[in-house]
Amino acid sequence: MTQLSISTGAGVFDAIAAGPPEGRQVLLLHGFPQTGLVWQRQIEALAAHGYRVVAPDQRGYSPGARPQRPEDYRISLLVDDVVAISEELGWAAFDLVGHDWGGAVAWWTAHAHPGRIRTLAVASTPHPGALATTLRTDEDQRTRSHYMIDWRDAPATEERMLAHDGKELRDFHAGKVPQESADAYVSHLSRPGALTAALNWYRAGRPEGAIGVIDVPTLYVWSTEDSAFGPAAAQETEQWVNGPYRFKTLQGVSHWIPEEAPETLSRLMLEHLQAHGE
Repeated sequence: MTQLSISTGAGVFDAIAAGPPEGRQVLLLHGFPQTGLVWQRQIEALAAHGYRVVAPDQRGYSPGARPQRPEDYRISLLVDDVVAISEELGWAAFDLVGHDWGGAVAWWTAHAHPGRIRTLAVASTPHPGALATTLRTDEDQRTRSHYMIDWRDAPATEERMLAHDGKELRDFHAGKVPQESADAYVSHLSRPGALTAALNWYRAGRPEGAIGVIDVPTLYVWSTEDSAFGPAAAQETEQWVNGPYRFKTLQGVSHWIPEEAPETLSRLMLEHLQAHGE
């Protein structure tokens, strides 16, 4: 894998990349509290099959694209970043993959720019419309999502998460993510301003508009031990996809699918890409 610096109007995004430059382009979006490193195993698998794969550190996670105000992390701006990154890479159309917050951005991008997105694959995160529906109707999902409200409290959240060498951040991943990766995430978010920027995704406020159905071919992978997203939202997601849709449930796997079940996720992604070729 190689390191990239991708310059856009919003700043410079750090990224990791692999695969032949002429290969079919795939963009991978990470979530909280991780970086593009979360996709290491998927990058290796896709690159080995001839894909050109890029995984940026998103807004706030890249030091060169780290505005200070919470409102600078609105979903519309995060979508704009995806488009700007793809344009800087010279990608007119590409396959988009996301996990956690990166999954949310991927859903919104596929809705806003269907002509750019060849296929969509999301791990863990349900369609935002499905999540909104179940937050109104499902007590289990409301309970699971309460942390999103708690984490808006600043600077207490940062102080708590970084205390004792980032123990709370480490506990998120305990036993599910390779120790060296967990260490790298904590080190990254311990730098001045980094954790506040990452938490500003939760503090940015509601989206400016409504999201509709997705028309591009979509793979959604959910896991039964996900503490953030329950079965109601996962099952509701099908109602929000008009294009070809595949839903896979991973039994006994937690929220951290890319690192806890890397071979399975890589296989599903490759099947999805091959089923919807150019």
